[in-house]
Parts: sequence; structure tokens; C-alpha cells
Amino acid sequence: MQLLNDFQIGAKVTRLAMEILERNTEETELYILGINNRGMELARRLSKDLQRLSDAPLHLWNLNISPSDPLAFGPTLDHDVAELRNKPVLVVDDVANTGRTLFYAMGVLQDVLPKKIEVAVLVDRRHKAWPIYVTYSGMVLSTTLGDNILVEFGTEDRAVLE
Repeated sequence: MQLLNDFQIGAKVTRLAMEILERNTEETELYILGINNRGMELARRLSKDLQRLSDAPLHLWNLNISPSDPLAFGPTLDHDVAELRNKPVLVVDDVANTGRTLFYAMGVLQDVLPKKIEVAVLVDRRHKAWPIYVTYSGMVLSTTLGDNILVEFGTEDRAVLE
């Protein structure tokens, strides 16, 4: 079942960017960490809309983690984590399922003290098993544990419930 089509995803990303900007008006810059491929693609799109709306410097970083085995490697950043000390950080992923990936992704930040950490996702599922709070979500959905949500970015973006 299709949850979001190409047009709807574009509109959600723009709305998310406006929300992020509204709640960060006091910030002079923002560090955006995109998780893996789809989280990074969403982060790129948010960054593009944020740059259109604001002159504040944005720093787009890639955060890699294995969703199936988060302790296998990482999480790893493609920049020096020390740069995040006392900086506002936005962690971005496509879907917040159980919260496990986001929980372990935060581990990369444990050796620094950012000014604040916020989380943005395109789809937020309500049945989290891990203590993760999503700050910004394009869509909030209550599903069964057996359901899977897949976000596809490409020539035709879409989010589907499998």
C-alpha cells in the first residue's frame, strides 16, 4: 500500500525544513547527519530546502551504521566528531521503526557534548522499543510489528507499507 507519492514526499520535506528552521532561529549554523543511504538522501533534500530558506551555514555529514547489527561496525562519521562540540545537531533517517538504529547512531556523539540533538524522519512509527524521541516527522503511523515501511528515492519517490 502506498503511503506517500513523489509529490507528497516533496511537500513533506519542504514542511520539515520549515519546521526545523522555525525551531532553530537562534542557531547560527546546523550540523545535519544523514544515516546510511536513504537517511542521507533525506538529509540532502532537507539541506537543499533549508539553504533555500536561510543563509545560515549547514554542514551535511554521513553517519554509517548497520541497521541489522549496529554493534558490528560503527557508527562512523565521515568527519571529525570533535567538530560537533557545542553545536546543534540534526540526525536524519528515512523511517523510525523500533528506534534501535537511531539509538545506536547516537553512540557516535557520546564523546562530545553537542549543544542539542534533534531527530528528523520521513515516517515515524508509533511502536518504538527503544527510548528515542523523534523531533520532526513527515508522517506518523501506527502499524503492526510485522509491517514494513520502505522509502524509495529515485525518479519517482515513494513510501510504501509492505
